[in-house]
Amino acid sequence: MEGLFQHKGSAQSMKLEWKGDEGEKGDRGEVGKQGKVGPQGPKGNKGPVGDVGDQGMLGKIGPIGGKGDKGAKGLPGVSGKKGKAGTVCDCGRYRRFVGQLNINVARLNTSIKFLKNVIAGIRETDEKFYYIVKEEKNYREALMHCRDRGGSLAMPKDEATNALIADYISSSGLFRAFIGLNDMEREGQFVYADNSPLQNYSNWKQGQPHDPAGHEDCVEMLSTGEWNDSECQVTIYFVCEFLKKKK
Repeated sequence: MEGLFQHKGSAQSMKLEWKGDEGEKGDRGEVGKQGKVGPQGPKGNKGPVGDVGDQGMLGKIGPIGGKGDKGAKGLPGVSGKKGKAGTVCDCGRYRRFVGQLNINVARLNTSIKFLKNVIAGIRETDEKFYYIVKEEKNYREALMHCRDRGGSLAMPKDEATNALIADYISSSGLFRAFIGLNDMEREGQFVYADNSPLQNYSNWKQGQPHDPAGHEDCVEMLSTGEWNDSECQVTIYFVCEFLKKKK
């Protein structure tokens, strides 16, 4: 009986209370509040290599390479079909005449254009004429342009000549122009267009020449008269010089 009854109260008032059977299991409670963020886990394993990305931007044009070796002679082509019999005509000499005439006309047009530009303005010293060619060409093209006309790219070898060319460039409204000076053969050793070395006179802009990448092998003169090394493949105006004919 002691296990079924519990005694409560004092000796004067004793009350007997019956202990019921254990109830059924209650329903699942609501989800509790979210706990605090746990400590940072260990570093994960290295993931797989990603896909190849898009192609980058086109890089800067490299310097002009040297002339390559002559290639091997190619295989002979397939023989052509036999042509139709032609009419009897002594046309060869006329074709040659017309072809030569076209060449002469083209040369004459080029010379006329050149003379018109020359008449528009030249500078001179006691020994030479200087002329700005207002056609954008790279250094090698400019060099050949002057040579084909009996001259050379301008070579300022003293202060007076340099000042004359600088004034010519400035008064023509230009900022820069190629002159006949380069270090294409050997980096840092500048020579004139006639292959004579740079000697007693130079007029480099402050901090020039500066070519850490080895791409600026040609020289331009600024309107201030200062020299700056430049990439040879840029296309700009240039200055030709011509020797005066001795009387």
